Amino acid sequence: MVSQTQTRARPSDSKDMIPKHLLLAMLALVIASLAVVSFSVLTGRDHVGVPKSAPIVAERSIILKGGGAQAVTVLSTDGKLLMDLPHGGFITVIQNGMERARLTAGVDKLLPLRIVEYANGRLTAQDDYTGWSAELGAFGSDNRAAFERLMSQL
Repeated sequence: MVSQTQTRARPSDSKDMIPKHLLLAMLALVIASLAVVSFSVLTGRDHVGVPKSAPIVAERSIILKGGGAQAVTVLSTDGKLLMDLPHGGFITVIQNGMERARLTAGVDKLLPLRIVEYANGRLTAQDDYTGWSAELGAFGSDNRAAFERLMSQL
């Protein structure tokens, strides 16, 4: 029989702790990241990965109207039906992103969105009312092709 004055030995918590060398490695990574960013800012290094500016080759304005989780309706700026897609795929993704930006900014979600093609091959969706934009080529050639087909129908 165990008396009440005796206590059981508690197992060590050291098995649950993060090893000290791993914590030091994480700290070194943070310091190295700050050093690289600080050097870049202080030396005025040009940004990398920013799309180069180019003249506009083609530009179309459309209205994207969401219709549930996957459906999207594409309208011309005068309200004419261009496409009614029950499974809009990537067009629905862009519509959702634009709608979220407009909700945050308090802007009407049925205002036109510009699809812009540049001389250097870039294709973008640009919302002039919120400043939101998406590089459509960054999401793969199939997704870009969906908007190229849309541009060709306008």
